[in-house]
Amino acid sequence: MSCSSSSHARRSRAALVRAAVALSLSCAIALPAFATTPITVTSKAAPDGPIRYTVKVTSKLFGNSQETRTLRSGDTDDFTWRTQPPGGPVPAAQSCPDYSSLPLDANGAMVRQTQVRLAPIVAADGTATVQVSFRAQAPRGKPASGQTCPEVVAHSEVRRFSMPTNGTVKTITLSDGTQLAISAQR
Repeated sequence: MSCSSSSHARRSRAALVRAAVALSLSCAIALPAFATTPITVTSKAAPDGPIRYTVKVTSKLFGNSQETRTLRSGDTDDFTWRTQPPGGPVPAAQSCPDYSSLPLDANGAMVRQTQVRLAPIVAADGTATVQVSFRAQAPRGKPASGQTCPEVVAHSEVRRFSMPTNGTVKTITLSDGTQLAISAQR
């Protein structure tokens, strides 16, 4: 009888050990789930994340242009537009001063060219500090009779300003009256 009692005790202990192991495994698996902190979802993006910048140029002399591009904080991007001047392209001879720097079409006639270089740095609060460089050239009417070179009008200016990155438009008026409207959207 002591044999059977001992066998019964071993089976009971084995059952208890299995139950204890099962209980400890289930507790070990369940505990980390209770110990994790809740996830907080925010709408904030990292300041160096990609941001869509829209640049719109409005100028009586250099024409109107608009484009949207995506860049990161610290990047630089060059926007270049060539448009037809009123009355069409103006013929230019290769002997004209600074001929190689003139914006020309496929036929060698001068057109209008506007260049904007955008260089934003975005702070942790989402405010962008922007440096914008503006350069433009355009012919002023047709050359006078007997002349082979167009009269060139040019403007160059650098401006620095701060703006939000929530889509609000920041309008800058340059010294020649050209307006730059810039918006940034995450």
